[in-house]
Amino acid sequence: MEQQPNNQLNIEISEEVAEGTYANLAIITHSNAEFVIDFVNVMPGTPKSKVKSRIIFTPMHAKRFMKAMAENIERYEAAHGSVQDIEQVEIPLNFGGPTAQA
Repeated sequence: MEQQPNNQLNIEISEEVAEGTYANLAIITHSNAEFVIDFVNVMPGTPKSKVKSRIIFTPMHAKRFMKAMAENIERYEAAHGSVQDIEQVEIPLNFGGPTAQA
């Protein structure tokens, strides 16, 4: 009898990436082929901020990511209580194309 292959994915992470990057603003744009999420760290009183990381998804992977985030937030709130949402802050950003902020 043939043994089933192990379908586990071996994922490695460098020390630099494992440290993570803090972001308190996500700027989301999209085209017909991709979603682009720019993660930014906006500091109070600082007139200029830089994109710290950019992630590009296909529409299918963007939807899967959205569902995974919703499931994880539900689990977090079940364990720790409701996460308080802040009122939407209007930041004048114009990078062209459809834009949403999260």
